[in-house]
Amino acid sequence: MFGGGSPDTVATIQSIPTPSLASTADGTGSQVGSLPTPRSDSAVATMRTIVGGRRQTTAYVVGGYTGSTYLPTVLATTNGTSFSVVASLPVPVRYPAVATVGGKIYAFGGQVASTGTTTQATDVIQEIDPVTHHANLVGHLPQALYGASAFLIGGTIYVAGGQVPNGPTLTTVDAFVPPSNKVLKAGLLPQAVAFGGYATVGQGRAAVGYLIGGEVAAESGSDQAGVASGTLTSVISLRPSRYGGNAGSPSSGSPFQGTLLIADRGNDRLVTIDPARNLTWQYPSPTLPPPPGGFYFPDDAFFIRGGTGIISNQEDNHTVVEIGYPSGKLLFQYGHPGVPGATSGYLDQPDDAYLLKSGIITVADASNNRILFISPQGSIVSQIGNGVDSHNPPTSIAYPNGDTPLTNGDVLVSEINGSWIDEYTQAGKLIWSTQMTTVNYPSDPQQLGKDLYLMTDYNPPGEGRVLEFTKEGQIIWRYDALTGDAMLKKPSLAERLPNGLIMVNDDYRNRVVVIDPTTNSIVWQYGITDVSGTTPGMLSIPDGFDLLLANHVTPTHPQTG
Repeated sequence: MFGGGSPDTVATIQSIPTPSLASTADGTGSQVGSLPTPRSDSAVATMRTIVGGRRQTTAYVVGGYTGSTYLPTVLATTNGTSFSVVASLPVPVRYPAVATVGGKIYAFGGQVASTGTTTQATDVIQEIDPVTHHANLVGHLPQALYGASAFLIGGTIYVAGGQVPNGPTLTTVDAFVPPSNKVLKAGLLPQAVAFGGYATVGQGRAAVGYLIGGEVAAESGSDQAGVASGTLTSVISLRPSRYGGNAGSPSSGSPFQGTLLIADRGNDRLVTIDPARNLTWQYPSPTLPPPPGGFYFPDDAFFIRGGTGIISNQEDNHTVVEIGYPSGKLLFQYGHPGVPGATSGYLDQPDDAYLLKSGIITVADASNNRILFISPQGSIVSQIGNGVDSHNPPTSIAYPNGDTPLTNGDVLVSEINGSWIDEYTQAGKLIWSTQMTTVNYPSDPQQLGKDLYLMTDYNPPGEGRVLEFTKEGQIIWRYDALTGDAMLKKPSLAERLPNGLIMVNDDYRNRVVVIDPTTNSIVWQYGITDVSGTTPGMLSIPDGFDLLLANHVTPTHPQTG
C-alpha cells in the first residue's frame, strides 16, 4: 500500500502477507519503506515483463497529491522499496483510473488543480510508455470525472463509474480500445459508484472486473441506479455484455433489446424505457388521459396485438383495461372502477390479465377465488374455481394470483393460500398440481421448459426469493440474498429473458433488476434502491413488466400478445 492521506499525506509503504484461503485473525502488516515524497490519491497498476529470461512484475504509481501539489511523476517499482521515475504526466491528476495493456499504462480522467475551492476534473486519457519514458494525451472521455475504476478484459479497457465535479456519481461504462484509442459507450452499472477498490481477475475474455465498496454523492437522470447516496458495501462484478449490442451501439451493455414496459403501481402509471434506460412513454399523461374511473393500482401490464396495445389489470380499482400503444386510446374495459363484486361484469382484486390469441382475456379474479375467461364482448365464457377459498381441484381454488397462458393452451395457476401451483385447461380440467411447502407466497409462475418453472416467493419471512422448480415441487435454483443491496423485498414477477438472464420487479425496493443465475448477482437495475420517485430513473412499487422486441414479438409470452 503506497502512501495515503487522512488527514496528513504520508510516504509510508505498507505490506501485508498474502492471506490463506482460510480466515485468520493474524494478518498483521508491516512498514517496508517510503515513497520518494508523500503521496495520496494515486492509482497503481501492475505489468508483467520478462527480464533476463525471468518473469518480473512492475508496479506503477500514477498521479497523486502531496497535500498541496498535484504530482505529475509516474513511479515504477519491482520490489516495493526502490523507485524510479518513468514519465511525467502532461496533466497532473489525483484519483485517476489506471490500467495497463500492450506494454503501456493508461490513466483516465482525474481531479485537477483549481484556483479556487471548487473541485475540477479532466476528461483526458493519458498514455504512459515506460520504455520511452514519454506520456501523451491520446483521447478524451465523454465527460470530466474522477474516482472511476478501470478493468482490462479481452484487450479492451473498461472505465466504470466515477464522480462528476459538483455533480452526480455515475453508472456509465466506457470502452477504450487500443491501439485505435477509440472510446465507445459500453453500458451502465447496476449501482452508481466512485472511489471504489477495483481489480481485474483472470485474463483475456474470461477476465472479470471487481468493483468493491465506494461512495455515492448524488444521482440524477435516466442513468441513476442503486443506492441513492452514502458509502457502499456492495461488490460489483463486471463482464462485457453483448446482449444489447457491441460497445458503441445505442443499447450496448443492456440485458435486453427493444422496449421494456413497467407497471409502476405506486405511481399509478405505465412507463416504457429503452435499453439505455431512457424514459420513452408514460400513461396516463397530460396528452394521454386515463380511462373512465381513473387509472389506479396497475398491478401488471403486457403488450398485446404485436405491441400495438397494452392490457393492464388495476388490482385495487377492480378493472381490466386494454389501451392502444402508443396512442393511449381506451380499447376495452371490464369491471366497475372502485367497486368490487362477484356478479357478471364485476371483479375483485384482478391479477395477471392476459389477452390470448383467440381474443379471450384470462384474469385471476383473486378475491373471488376464480380464473375468468372473458370474451371480446365482455361475457364470461368459462372459469376455473367456484368462488370458494379452498384448494379442492378441480372444484375450487384458494386465492389465485397467477394464470399464465401456456403454449399448449392451458394456464399455469398459483394459489396463494396453501402455496399451490396448478396447470388447468381452459375448460377447467386439472392437469397437475403441486404444493410448494417451503414457499410462503407463490407469485406469477412461468414455464421455462418441459418440466421447469420459474416464480417468485413474494413474502417469505425477511426477504423475497426467486425460484426455479419442477412439477414435483423440487427447487432447482434459487436467488435468495439475505441482506444488503442484493436482497429482494416482495418481488412479484420474474421472467427469463432470451439471453438466459432473469428479470425481476423488486416491488418494495422500488426497482426492476436483472439477475445472472450463473453468478447469482444483480447485473442491471432501473430505479433507486429503497427510494420512490417519478423522475426519469425512478419508480415506486413496480409490480409488473413486459418486453417488446423490434419485430413485434413478446419473447417471454409469445403465446399471447
